[in-house]
Amino acid sequence: MTTLKKRILLFIRIAIAIILIQTLRFKFSAHPDSVYIFTKAGLEPHGRIIIGIVELIAGILLIIPKTVWLGSSLTIGLMLGAISMHLTKIGIEVNNDNGILFITALITLTLALITLFYYKADIPILGRKKTS
Repeated sequence: MTTLKKRILLFIRIAIAIILIQTLRFKFSAHPDSVYIFTKAGLEPHGRIIIGIVELIAGILLIIPKTVWLGSSLTIGLMLGAISMHLTKIGIEVNNDNGILFITALITLTLALITLFYYKADIPILGRKKTS
């Protein structure tokens, strides 16, 4: 992998981690918007806290080179869940946000898919064959 590609992927990984981690203050402080979303999704309060913890773990795993694949995979699962909740229970627009949360979930999903594609060789079962 070229140096430029490595830098771009590092930037993407950091961007995903920032997106995930910056939402934690809303989830962990029981911000009214977060409580509203998770209540509408039928996941308040335990789902809000558990999802926040998983997002924190995914954000950390994305920064550690050997666990990028796992952080990306977790992020993909989280974003698929968020997108499905938007489409089925809470709506694309939440509290007059003009769909920003939904769009952010789509962008985060896309970035995580790109990241997982480039780090697929690191997945233990699917990745590189180790020779002894």
